[in-house]
Amino acid sequence: MKGTTGVTTNPKPARRAGHGEDTIYWDGAKNRFVGAVSLGYAPDGRRLRPKVYGKTKTEVRGKIRELKKEVEAGARTPANYTVANAVNDWLERGLKGRDEQTVGKNRTLATKHLIPFVGRAKLKDLSADDVDDWLTGRAEELATRTLRDVLAVLRRSIEHAQRRDKAVRNVAALVTVPEGRPGRPSKALNLEQAKAVLVAARGSRLYAYLVLSLLSGVRTEEARPLTWDHVYLATENGVPPHVAVWRSVRRHGETKTQKSRRTIALPKQVVEVLEEHLRWQKQERASHGIEWSPAGRVFTTRSGEPLDAANVRRDFRAIVVKAGLEPEWTPRELRHSFVSLLSDHGIPLERIALLVGHSSQATTEAVYRKQLRPVITQGAEAMDEIFEFGATRSDSEA
Repeated sequence: MKGTTGVTTNPKPARRAGHGEDTIYWDGAKNRFVGAVSLGYAPDGRRLRPKVYGKTKTEVRGKIRELKKEVEAGARTPANYTVANAVNDWLERGLKGRDEQTVGKNRTLATKHLIPFVGRAKLKDLSADDVDDWLTGRAEELATRTLRDVLAVLRRSIEHAQRRDKAVRNVAALVTVPEGRPGRPSKALNLEQAKAVLVAARGSRLYAYLVLSLLSGVRTEEARPLTWDHVYLATENGVPPHVAVWRSVRRHGETKTQKSRRTIALPKQVVEVLEEHLRWQKQERASHGIEWSPAGRVFTTRSGEPLDAANVRRDFRAIVVKAGLEPEWTPRELRHSFVSLLSDHGIPLERIALLVGHSSQATTEAVYRKQLRPVITQGAEAMDEIFEFGATRSDSEA
């Protein structure tokens, strides 16, 4: 090239990026501009140089600026890190130490209602509007409580990603749960239905379980782990037969709340049924060569294993059908029935709340099993009157 003076000059060569600087170049194979960003070195000595892509250099420069802002904020969402990746990471690493039931519930919510709908979205591009649209779409199929639970899975998954510097903000925390389909309302057996269920259950493995649940208000999750050393079938030192509801199937054996720890007297019918159940269990253990233990579970499978909630629901469904009722009844509704029957009998609500562990006045704060504990007797006395103790026993026992 000749200048005005006639002297040939060469064009100024483009300056090459220095070591550690960002670069932008054209990638013919991808038909895109590529921006390589220098972020130092990893602990193992590898150079951290993520890449962004765009149709123009301007677009690439904008993405480089956004990436650097994330780094300055202490987080850097990988370009291909999806919502599904975040959810699966949380399920794998964020639920350590939780019981299997909790992990299984969250995994089911994620795989059925979350990942199929928003799992492919890149986490860095997910917006509050995206989450709103997803929840609104699912509201036609899911109950409000399920929507709340599945949104909680997404929130906790993004929180987990934030703690690992893979997300800058949690857009799931910016939305509210829409109104979903009405949930299935809880029901309560009336007296005639309750008696029919107990008659239908006679002779089954679940009979004592149902009698205890219906006539004492013990939660199904409290009945399954109940052990014989927490059941007192004889009057001692003026203290009537009672059960110490101190454990549940929840993590570490904790009851639903601290207030749920309570000691309640047993109706006479429950005492008789449990005495018979104890004799039958000892015989069954002996026939199988299993040593009976006073610290063992009250309700077990034939092989002595703990009862599974699904199996209890299945067996209970068969019993209510045998009783001539619709099959949609669940074991947890025995507790609702207990409350309803006591209320119909004129027991004050504050007394009922105390029996089911909802009162603010704790009655079982004792730690040691042999310590004399206050025993709540009103429920037992009322149930003996409601079911007319002795009227529901079999003819052979009468």
